[in-house]
This record gives sequence, C-alpha cells and structure tokens, in this order.
Amino acid sequence: MLLAVTLNPSVDISYRLDQLKLDDVNRVADTSKTAGGKGLNVARVAHLLGMDVISTGVLGGSLGQLIERLLDQDQMKHQFLHTNQEPRNCIAILHEQMQTEILESGPTLTKDDQKLFLNHFRQLLNNIAVVTISGSIVNGFTKDVYSEMLQIARENHIPVILDTSGESLTESLRNKKALPYLIKPNVNELRQILGCSIGNDQAEWKKILNHQMFAGIPWIVVSQGAEGAFVKHENVFYHVEIPRINVVNPVGSGDATVAGLAKAIEMNLNDEFVLKYGMAAGLLNAMEAQTGYVDQAKFTHYASLVEVQKL
Repeated sequence: MLLAVTLNPSVDISYRLDQLKLDDVNRVADTSKTAGGKGLNVARVAHLLGMDVISTGVLGGSLGQLIERLLDQDQMKHQFLHTNQEPRNCIAILHEQMQTEILESGPTLTKDDQKLFLNHFRQLLNNIAVVTISGSIVNGFTKDVYSEMLQIARENHIPVILDTSGESLTESLRNKKALPYLIKPNVNELRQILGCSIGNDQAEWKKILNHQMFAGIPWIVVSQGAEGAFVKHENVFYHVEIPRINVVNPVGSGDATVAGLAKAIEMNLNDEFVLKYGMAAGLLNAMEAQTGYVDQAKFTHYASLVEVQKL
C-alpha cells in the first residue's frame, strides 16, 4: 500500500477563457475544481494505476471538507489530520494558449499541529510499503519536518520517495541516518540546490550525481522533460529516453512519474522497469487535459516504448 503525503493541499480551480481581459469582468462557463497539491496528484495517478493508496496531510474548514468530498467522488482513501485552518485555493486561468496562475500560500499552522501530524503519520504506517512526500511544507511547520518524517519511516523500514525542492530538499538531506530512498529533482531544481550550471555531458552528469550532498541516497532520478531522464541507482547510471508524444497538458507529469516509480518499487521490479513505469506514467499524464490523470489502458504500451540505457 502507498501512503501519499501532501502537507499543503489545495482546491485547484481551472478557468478556461478565450481571452483574459485585464481590469474588466471575465465571465467563465468552463470551470473545474479538483483536490490538488502534488501529493494528491501522486495519489490519484497511483489509484488509477491500480495501487491501494491512502492520502494524508493536514486539512480544515469548508475547503478541507470539499477536498475530502472530491476524493470520495474518485473513490480514493484518505486519512487527514483535521485542524481549524482552511487550505488554499490555486487558480489556473487558461487563455490564448497561455496559463496564468494565482496561488494562495495556504494556512499557517503551529508547532503543536506539527507534533500532532507526526504522531498521525506514525500511526498510518502499518501495512504501508512505500511513502511519497510531495510539494511544499505548510506555513508554520519547521523546515526539517520532512527529515523527521524520513526518520519515522526509517524506523519502520519503509522506503520514501521525496519530491520537493529548494530548502526543504536540502534540509531533508542533512540527516545522513534517515535519507529518502529516491529523490526526483528536475534540472532547474538541481541547478538551484547545487548553485551551478549543468551541461549534457555524461561525465559531468555522473560527477553531479556523485556530489556529497546526495551520498547515501539509493535512487536519484533527474527529469529532463522531453529528453527523458538521467538516473543513478546505487553506483549504476542510466539514461532514459522517452517517445515523442502529443503534449496536451504537462502540469502534474512529475507527480505522475512519482506514482509510476512508487508502483514499481512496491512491486519490487528491477531497475529497468522502475524507470519504465515512472516515465510511462509521466507521459500519460502529459497526454491528458486533466492534471494528475492517466489512462491506465495505455500504460503497458507506453512503458514498452521507454528505452533505458545503462551507462
């Protein structure tokens, strides 16, 4: 079973307009509302791929109730810690082949809320095979909260896929006794935390992924968008090539990739299939208009099109 963590969930609202008029009224007929946040995208895709999934995080208020109702509609299991704080709205305005986003920062919780959540997280780990931790840390929680969760998972011998960036990633890598099983930065996120430029030379990539910051992490999967991925597992390096597709909506493809990776890890598949499953899920998400959605019927076919080259 997968436990998918989203500390800063949202109601994702999509507005489709022919034209966005500034300083004027925009009336919208084409709207959608979904349970959002990176971890909930992971959970939805994993659910669609046939995994048994529980979503967790921190929710409160009427918007929190809406998120839970939306998950119930999709028949997705969830066990959130409930507070009195409303989650955030994230608005995407799709107009003239562009996307304008308005993102709220979310609630501000307390250190007591953090303690309660860590206890809640610990109690959910029975029968869990894989944990995913995705996205930003909710306001008010300490920057090392992911590190604390990694420690709890380690005590329970459960691998964790950590998909975050910036300070929350670097802080989570400080405790070498409780590291994630897999991290999935993209190239820009890698540049940000290392503070250096990154070329396409394989020798340079190997040097980067051998950086002392990443010492002890079994899997490092660096997304390169349409170019696939560069990967290190233990001391083995891979380059992953993906087929060209008709991209409809790439948003959420990284989350879908995490879901595919989690599925393969839970199944104890070999390196090649771990990477095939991850990349196939990301591809299928990009082919759909809805964020965090895949057509499971196409999964095996697109996994077969992914090429994994051992370097």
